[in-house]
Amino acid sequence: MSDVSRLPVGLALVSRRTGSFTTLAHGAAALLSLVALGSALWAGLDERGIALAFGLLIALGELTRWSGAKERESAPLGAAGALSYALLGEQAGQPTHHGVLQVVAVVAAAALLGCVPHVARGQGPTADHLTRRILTVGFAAVCFQPLYNQGRLHEWGGPAYAVLLVALLVLTALCDAVLAAAMAHSRTRWPFGPLLRDELRAMLGIGSAVCATGAVMSLAVAVVGLWALPVFSLPLLLTQLSFRRYAAVRVTYRQTIASLARATEIAGYTPAGHARRVAALSAAVGRELGLSEPELTVLESAALMHDIGQLSLVDPVPAGATSVLSADEQRRIALLGGAVVRQTGVDAEVAVVVERQADPYQEQPVTARIVRAVNAYEEMAREAGPGGPLTALEKLRLGTARDYQPEVVESLARVLSRMGGAARERLG
Repeated sequence: MSDVSRLPVGLALVSRRTGSFTTLAHGAAALLSLVALGSALWAGLDERGIALAFGLLIALGELTRWSGAKERESAPLGAAGALSYALLGEQAGQPTHHGVLQVVAVVAAAALLGCVPHVARGQGPTADHLTRRILTVGFAAVCFQPLYNQGRLHEWGGPAYAVLLVALLVLTALCDAVLAAAMAHSRTRWPFGPLLRDELRAMLGIGSAVCATGAVMSLAVAVVGLWALPVFSLPLLLTQLSFRRYAAVRVTYRQTIASLARATEIAGYTPAGHARRVAALSAAVGRELGLSEPELTVLESAALMHDIGQLSLVDPVPAGATSVLSADEQRRIALLGGAVVRQTGVDAEVAVVVERQADPYQEQPVTARIVRAVNAYEEMAREAGPGGPLTALEKLRLGTARDYQPEVVESLARVLSRMGGAARERLG
């Protein structure tokens, strides 16, 4: 079996590998949770009513999380409730006395309780989700609770206190972004800088709503009591509903593109699974090169539809291998493909990538360079037999003078090296 046919297996295994930092983070979160829960069982809870109210809010947030969603914050209400409890200093004008360990214990217990139905349906959250929740809430509580309980924040009042809470929430959000990027880098070996950039960009979406709600909840409970929790939970629930609908539209969009891409396979112009393999490998190379999330979305869509122009051919190209055609014929197919993509209503950037496939790489956008190199690799490796992958890479390197960007080819080689090792581990 060639490395090309092992591509889906390799991608799955690479995505499942856990790096040392991720293991360390999971262990730290588990140890912190055990210590906090043990302390709560041994010494009991301070202000049990408050702890119960916030625990129910966090559990509700986990119950209403987006099962199977790929969003960075799938349980915004649970996150806002947890941060609010970590930064809570008063309840209806009366000072609270819960400490860091109680905050972690309540958040951990409530999050685990809220996850039970999802786990029962086989849609439970990943360990990363719970690890980030516990460690970031613990960080916020460490920054706030000791200072408040020692009386060092009592002189802070009015706007100054609100600014302090917002600053701590922003610092906590930054900590969460760094933690998420570091865990993803440890697990996938994708470049840390682009991962962190994408996490920081995501903070401007649902992350900003979570931070704002957490701050408002904490301030409102300090003034009017626990009745503020359901009042200020409603706007975030509505925001979550809007994001969920937007996510559903994006899923439908991706399914439409995938269905269009299969047209060439159904018509017999390209081998089965060719577009899917090119899209998966292109996304991996794009990650290796540090492309942003929007660029990766365009890249994956263009890779799925890169052969759509072949539907205009009277006689199919053998095995759909367009890389062996003349430059003029490749350009004609690419332009026809771009025209088809434009008529489908797909993002115009996708059409540009498709119609620029036959241009010299110096004139192509980076996404088009990736799709062209990966498509050529997949076609060459499929036709070259047992030594296909090495032969295909060598041919790509020989074509770097005009057809393929050297950086893209070397990134492809690194991705294949990692995936090939994973496939050998899996298949023995």
